[in-house]
Amino acid sequence: MMFPDYPFDSHFATVKDLRIHYLDEGAKTAAPVIMLHGNPSWSYYYRHLVSVLSKTSRCVVPDHIGMGMSDKPAAADYNFDLDRRVDDLEALLDKLRIEDNITLVLHDWGGMIGMSYAQRYPQRIKRLVILNTAAFHLPATKNLPWQLILSRLPFLNAILNQGFNAFCKGAVKYCVTRTKMEPDVAMAYLHPYDSWHNRLAVRKFVEAIPLKVGDEGYATVDAVDKNLQQFSDLPMLICWGLKDFVFDEHFLQEWLRRFPEAESHRFEDAGHYILEDAKEELLPLIENFLSRHPLAEAE
Repeated sequence: MMFPDYPFDSHFATVKDLRIHYLDEGAKTAAPVIMLHGNPSWSYYYRHLVSVLSKTSRCVVPDHIGMGMSDKPAAADYNFDLDRRVDDLEALLDKLRIEDNITLVLHDWGGMIGMSYAQRYPQRIKRLVILNTAAFHLPATKNLPWQLILSRLPFLNAILNQGFNAFCKGAVKYCVTRTKMEPDVAMAYLHPYDSWHNRLAVRKFVEAIPLKVGDEGYATVDAVDKNLQQFSDLPMLICWGLKDFVFDEHFLQEWLRRFPEAESHRFEDAGHYILEDAKEELLPLIENFLSRHPLAEAE
């Protein structure tokens, strides 16, 4: 199926008997830019950024297992937790022999997955682009939105999000705030999640949010949270849609508290899908940021 503004070749890598779908655009000898999506999107979210950056960089954009065009295993066949997500990313990059000069572009769950990988291999990471995401515990000033509280209840989560597709449909409606998402673009976002089985990962991502000691993944988040300052010397660009009801001003301020030297840009009228709402401003900002912070040649 053809999707609007997504003219890319599909690639697949097998990791532990499951196929990960990914984009791999640009010269293979160029510095890698790894773009990590969240829930309930997929590599489609980064289509415009790939078109721009692949002229000078190698853009690798995986779909997490259960998402996009990657395999969609049953719960008995895959552990849908944070650590497995990081393992998948590590395995993919190792297969592609991407081990140095990495730029991470992070959105939503991609932030915690990407920075957990960075925690394992800090020497590999050279630049960071942060887009409405987190790599730390819920800020002390932020309460979990009631919508997520309800969605985390297993029975309601199964009925609303896996059954009625409320999370995905809500995203294409409420995660853009400047203008309504075009119907063909909305259909592209929804296409991978067209059945009960194909929405399992969406449901599991909601349930996997680690909020307290003992929750699966909490120790991983805690380690990233406590060691995040090791990346304070890296060039960092933070771009934020302030009409995001989850990753809102509280999360932005936490990033800025930890990284006061980071370059930051606020978009007052943009929502969670900032690359949809503010792409005209955001694409040249990211392109310019990378050009102003060139990487040394890998040895």
